[in-house]
Amino acid sequence: MKKNIFIALVSFMACGAFAQSPLEKGKWQLNAGIGTSGWGTPVYLGFDYGIHRDWTLGIEGSYQSHSYGASRYSSSIVGLGVNGNYHFDHVLDLPKSWDLYAGLGLTYYHWNYSNKSFADSNATNTGLGAQLGARYFFTNRFGINLELGGGNATSGGKIGITYKL
Repeated sequence: MKKNIFIALVSFMACGAFAQSPLEKGKWQLNAGIGTSGWGTPVYLGFDYGIHRDWTLGIEGSYQSHSYGASRYSSSIVGLGVNGNYHFDHVLDLPKSWDLYAGLGLTYYHWNYSNKSFADSNATNTGLGAQLGARYFFTNRFGINLELGGGNATSGGKIGITYKL
């Protein structure tokens, strides 16, 4: 019985060892999911590109909408941004299935607000944000991500999937 448990444990650890993170230099990964915000639940789609063993640059688009008081008020926000992240995996000697990162992002927003009692309004803005995130990879290519941050369309946090292309 002990032998079977040992073999199962070693097999499980070996499966996790095949996952590779962070993103290798010159490679791309896709990120998608949902976030939290006071203005609705944003959905996002982004790509990261490995520029160095520990650094990535990325682009991200997001959309969110929200209605208030029996649809009397509504708003929608579209965001398009760039980000840069430093990955702590090598510094902290993390297992290859984990990726821990932090960075900054710059996002351009287009906000549309509609009120049945008043005229519609539109606004644009640019925001500087910061994020701290982690990914866990189940395979060489597929993982889940969780990110906390502020100053962007998904301020508060987001959760999603990551797929290395």
